Amino acid sequence: MEINGVTIEWLGHASFRITNQDVVIYIDPYEIDSEEPKADIILITHSHYDHCSSQDVEKIAKDGTIVLLPADAQSKLSRISKELRLELARPGFTRDIGGVTVVAVPAYNTDKDFHPRDEEWLGYIVKLGNVAVYHAGDTDVIDEMQNISSLAKAEKLIALLPVGGTYTMNADEAARAASIIKPTIAVPMHYGSIVGTRDDAERFRQLCEEQGIQAVVMEPPR
Repeated sequence: MEINGVTIEWLGHASFRITNQDVVIYIDPYEIDSEEPKADIILITHSHYDHCSSQDVEKIAKDGTIVLLPADAQSKLSRISKELRLELARPGFTRDIGGVTVVAVPAYNTDKDFHPRDEEWLGYIVKLGNVAVYHAGDTDVIDEMQNISSLAKAEKLIALLPVGGTYTMNADEAARAASIIKPTIAVPMHYGSIVGTRDDAERFRQLCEEQGIQAVVMEPPR
């Protein structure tokens, strides 16, 4: 998907690459190909193995790669062979990196125990020019989603929302989250690998479109 010079690629599960002419950003790289472009910035939402994978960070890291991550994920990247620039993030953290603005926002469960609120695990808003990408992380529908649009302050807002259920929102709940956030485009994620199927993604798309929200089911990696 390309929007105003910003390319957003789904790499499977909850993993994405965001690029423009100047920067390569990965969010939660997991089970990705070793030939992927090297990262300028890596964003880790939380410490679970399918979101903070040292093997996958190793594949895309270079000396000087900036990694933003919660405190409890730091030790998992201690043996990466490259000289990473690790920076701890918590909800409310904002960082400007060479024309990219990153805002860390809350992500947590409300009716299950997999992602407790007090862990301070994360979603991220990534802003490049007039395009903002909101990666919700592993979350349920939460009150803080009402603030995403105002935090993004962008002409185009792309919301990447988990739909797989069990550990996160299911398709119906994710559609409700989209109705709160009101993105330009909503994209389902967190399915097809550990939990959730393409059917969940398609149901999410249908429910969004019934609300007048454009939704795109991205194709899996080659």
